Amino acid sequence: MSSKKLAIGVLSSHGGTNLQTIIDSCKSGQIDAEVRVVICNNSKATAMERARREGIPCFHLSSKTHIKPDDLDVAITSTLVDHGVELVALAGYMKKLGHRTLDRYRRRVLNVHPALLPKFGGQGMYGLRVHQAVLDAGETVSGVSIHIVDEEYDHGPVVSQFEVPILEDDAPESLAERVLAQEHILYSETIKDIASGKIDLDELSQMD
Repeated sequence: MSSKKLAIGVLSSHGGTNLQTIIDSCKSGQIDAEVRVVICNNSKATAMERARREGIPCFHLSSKTHIKPDDLDVAITSTLVDHGVELVALAGYMKKLGHRTLDRYRRRVLNVHPALLPKFGGQGMYGLRVHQAVLDAGETVSGVSIHIVDEEYDHGPVVSQFEVPILEDDAPESLAERVLAQEHILYSETIKDIASGKIDLDELSQMD
């Protein structure tokens, strides 16, 4: 295996706790990779501050910086390419990626979803809405899914999953807290396995 570290670009919209976990895992050597750039569509996102503290280049790219969606798509793609990014990780990124970014990084964009896909995914299914839907459905198990991103919400091939049992007295907030803790673990483990070659994203895409 090459000694070259996998170059990661992270897109985030808010707190960036998954971003921080990925950064920490790279710094500790758990993941043979490095975060090269962080892109946020929210200029006040805590994820921006996390990146700055770590000395990682970060950029606010959104409809405020680029009014035309096509221009924004070009800017995101160019920023990732300019920083040598090989794998893109969405960490609480609340926007759909444009076709240029998806075409340039086909089968190389990951997203984390707080449920066991294909259940409880799709447009509008994010945050506490997901956990409320899981509880309303009477499920006994929820969990975390890492999947490859394509043109549809929460649709691409599932790369990895981890189950989180639902407790009798769970509310959306308590379930969300336990699921988030597992997101941190699973995302880092999945990226580690991609960096080491244990997971082949091209092979997964062909199987789907």
